[in-house]
Order: sequence, then structure tokens, then C-alpha cells
Amino acid sequence: MTTEPADPRRTTYPTSIRRTLLVALGSAVFVALGTWMLIDHSTPKATVGGAAAVLFFGLCGCVALARIVRRRPELVLTGDGLTHVMLGPIAWTEIAAVGIREVNVRSSSQRMIELILHDPGAYLARAPRFARISGKANLRLGYSPANISATTLPVSLDEVLEAMRRHHPQLTIRK
Repeated sequence: MTTEPADPRRTTYPTSIRRTLLVALGSAVFVALGTWMLIDHSTPKATVGGAAAVLFFGLCGCVALARIVRRRPELVLTGDGLTHVMLGPIAWTEIAAVGIREVNVRSSSQRMIELILHDPGAYLARAPRFARISGKANLRLGYSPANISATTLPVSLDEVLEAMRRHHPQLTIRK
């Protein structure tokens, strides 16, 4: 589902509506469970957990719905760099390497494209607010501050890496 416009120097990936809707629906389920935990008041832990679930998954659901409504491209690749809907623009000269990283949490895993930056601090200084907050948290956990999730892309991460290589042949891809 790659959109290759008349300008061959540009590759655009739209947001995967199906996957983003699933994220929004999953968030709504967890908001409902959190609300139930708040109303039940069985224990202080349940009340705190319910409040955290409502806040976190409510935010996730709002972000997912905003992506669906806005219909902005998820990722755009050009000869100069990339622009991601959440990360903002990043020039190829800022990227030392890219690779697919799999993060395992309990019984599930999340695949993403990790952008290894030459100067993470310079990127974070100009990154959009949400990307700056999550990027700082990622750095504290030992990850790159700039990651592209597979969740909302309409194609495989390998296909995106191939397109990145087409736009910037000198790009180092870690396996």
C-alpha cells in the first residue's frame, strides 16, 4: 500500500486505518475496564490502577482517533530524509543507522524501526512535544529516542527499510 506519486523521489505510507481502528477499540475496552475499577472501589490499588488505565488508554484512543480523522501520511521518505507523523522531520544526515528492534513485554512483542541518531540531544531539542517526552523515556530505557512503530504502517518494516535504502543508498541498516 505504498503510494508512489509522480515524483519518484518521494515515498508516502498512509496510516493503516484498520490497525489504527483496532488500537482505538482496544483503548476503549481498557478505558471501560479502568472505569469499572474506579466505580467498584474494591481496593486502593484497583482505584489507582483504574485511574491510570483511564488516563493512559484514553490518551492512546484519542491519538488513534486523531490519526484517523486527520488522514495525514504516517511516513514520507524523500532524498533529504523522512517525516513521521509523530516524530516530525529527520534528515538522513542525522541518522547513523537504522534497524528493526523487537521489544518483548511479558508475552507480547512490539516491532519497530529504530533510528540510531548521531546526536539524540539535538533531535530531542527540536522534536514535537510528544516525541520529546517519549524519546527521553526511550533513552532512559536504553533505546533510541526515534522509533517508528509497525502498528500503524500499512506495510512490513522490511519494505520500509528497502524504501529508505532506495532514498539514501549510503544508509547503514543493522540486522
